[in-house]
Amino acid sequence: MTSSATSLLPVNITLGVLLIVLLAVAAGVAHWCSLSPDSSTDRAREILVAGVRAAVQLAAVSLVVAWAVTTVAGLMGFLLVMFSVAVRTAGRRLTSNGTWWLTAMPIAAGVVPTVAALLLTELVPVKGIALVPITGILIGGALTVTVLAGRRALEELQQRRGEVEAAMALGFLDRDARMEIARPAASDALLPGLDQTRTVGLVTLPGAFVGMLLGGASPLMAGAVQLFVLIALMAVQSIALAVTVELVARRLLFRPEAQDA
Repeated sequence: MTSSATSLLPVNITLGVLLIVLLAVAAGVAHWCSLSPDSSTDRAREILVAGVRAAVQLAAVSLVVAWAVTTVAGLMGFLLVMFSVAVRTAGRRLTSNGTWWLTAMPIAAGVVPTVAALLLTELVPVKGIALVPITGILIGGALTVTVLAGRRALEELQQRRGEVEAAMALGFLDRDARMEIARPAASDALLPGLDQTRTVGLVTLPGAFVGMLLGGASPLMAGAVQLFVLIALMAVQSIALAVTVELVARRLLFRPEAQDA
């Protein structure tokens, strides 16, 4: 391990103890401050499970990724697993019925063309470790926006179903009436990405930038890569938002209790 990497965060027992303490603090605050939305949801337990899962998954990935990037088939398989997990996670967050798989559309709509452009322009090689983190960042961004936009749109339609019916009485088509309610609410899903881009370098130094520096790249190259990631993320997330809202407005992606909204 390089000296620059070890100086950032040494992997030792102290780090492990601190991680356990921070996870316990997060779960404790969620429990004592009653941060769960309802009695059927236990946010404290979810935080603990998420922390343990992250540790196990990262350990497994550390072993698998070294093998995956040695062959094109392994690399494509690894990316497919990432995408599949993202779709399942987004779908589970939005609905419990069989429409969950449609979350593959907003996630893929922005990620696939962007990654294809990277490969076709040879900015990123087909075989190599670089494709994994870049694609993972884009999939993660699309996942976040799909969940936030879908939840806000579905909840708003459920609460304001009277306005949807009123708009239809005025001559709006069903899709257009639902879109008038869903789109403004879902648009807030873009705010985290916008804020991250606006404050980059002033408030935070994102992972891609720091990772490039630790890998020995010049600050200029690290900045260029980070700029690409941020702008690509905004494109991917905008597309994911638009497709998610369209699916909700057309009643293709819905919740069982809200399908008549």
